[in-house]
Amino acid sequence: MKSLLVGLIVFIFEKIFILANLKVFCVSSKKSKCRQPCNVPYIKRGDLLEVPRTLFVHFGIYLGNNKVAHLMPDILPVLSDDPCLIRRVVTNKRLIMGVLAKVASIRVDSVQDFAYGGNILVNHVDRSFNTKPLTSEEVAQRAEKLLGATPYSLLWNNCEHFVTYCRYGMPVSFQTQKFCETVKKIIRDRRSILLSAAIGTASVLYMGFGLCTILPNFFISFTLWMAS
Repeated sequence: MKSLLVGLIVFIFEKIFILANLKVFCVSSKKSKCRQPCNVPYIKRGDLLEVPRTLFVHFGIYLGNNKVAHLMPDILPVLSDDPCLIRRVVTNKRLIMGVLAKVASIRVDSVQDFAYGGNILVNHVDRSFNTKPLTSEEVAQRAEKLLGATPYSLLWNNCEHFVTYCRYGMPVSFQTQKFCETVKKIIRDRRSILLSAAIGTASVLYMGFGLCTILPNFFISFTLWMAS
């Protein structure tokens, strides 16, 4: 039973991250968007880079020499001490298992590996902050000092928290805030509560107590664990 549940979770997360890497919705901005590797010379050390995906946005700090520091969930450093294996591009399975285990690393990759085929926005987050960013060198040095293993949380310590701390001095995640606001609206909507209760009651009456009725309770516990 445990192996079945773990396999199901990995399968679902893998499909989500495959969709997230598809360039279906890309933010367009003539001034801030650039395609790699053609515009690498226009990126300066300390710049904040972001790559819009379908379901999320990935962030990093440019260190110079075509290198980007970014926070990535990754299970491999927990399982292996081989630096050659760890330096390879993080696969979906490594990333998914890192999310589940809540472990990550702040690593350095090339701009191309960081972008993963997507479009890059440069310093696009600046417009969302009232305070001015730190100096470029200070931003880069902060990122370099944080390289290595770090805990991971979807809500409290993700790649956006890392870059905003480096560039502005405070860890903030706007996409997490938007997600939480959406969840609050759903929870506060009485219609969603009634609908959930009706579906749960109907499933128990129709299917009885079994895997199909236990899984929803499992995923609720799982969501609370990931949000902790």
